[in-house]
Amino acid sequence: MSVESALYSILTYFVASKTIDFLLYGIEEYHAVIIVSNCHEIIKSSIVNGLGRSVTIYKGQGGVSDAERDILYVVVTRLEIGEVKNAVKLIDKNAFIIVHNLSDVEGGLIKKNEFH
Repeated sequence: MSVESALYSILTYFVASKTIDFLLYGIEEYHAVIIVSNCHEIIKSSIVNGLGRSVTIYKGQGGVSDAERDILYVVVTRLEIGEVKNAVKLIDKNAFIIVHNLSDVEGGLIKKNEFH
C-alpha cells in the first residue's frame, strides 16, 4: 500500500465520520460551556447582552478555598464557542472554562434572532 492510498483512506474515514455526525446531530451541534470566575457578573452580562444567549447560574463552593462562588452555565452552538471564550478571556484571562458536547437539547434555548 502506498502512502497516497493510506492518506486517501484516512480522508475517507474522516469524511464518513463527519457525515454520520451531521446525520445524527444535525447542523446545529450544541455544547455546554461552564465558566468559573470572580468576574461572573460582568461575564454573564457580556454573554446575555453581547452574544444573545441565556446563562444559568449555579451556586458552588471552592474545593480548596471553601469560598462560595457563582458558576455560569451556557448552551451554545459549535460555531459560538470561540465567541464565548473570547468574551470571557477579555474580562478574566484566568477564568476556568469547560466545554463539552451535548447529545440532546430541548426547550429553554434562546436563539440569537429571537433575543434581539
